[in-house]
Amino acid sequence: MNQSNLSALIWSVANLLRGNYKQSDYGKVILPFTVLRRLDCVLEPTKAAVLAEHEAKTRDGINPHPFLLRASGTGFYNTSPLGLRTLLGDPSHVRANL
Repeated sequence: MNQSNLSALIWSVANLLRGNYKQSDYGKVILPFTVLRRLDCVLEPTKAAVLAEHEAKTRDGINPHPFLLRASGTGFYNTSPLGLRTLLGDPSHVRANL
């Protein structure tokens, strides 16, 4: 696929995603969720290890921060048991976990 076709495909998908949003409001919603989804994908492989480490260190009264950074393998982590996929199945906790 050449660059022109790829660009056209991306814009057509963007128009589908925009739906009822005004063009000026689209970036206020889609861009933040795109970033959140990317972060969620980066953290997904280590999520179970981070949650287990968080539970263990918190239970032992130890500051979990450095251990969680090591467990995640990145400079950030998420201690919520929910991800963007699981948030859809638990709408009553979206605000608290997003």
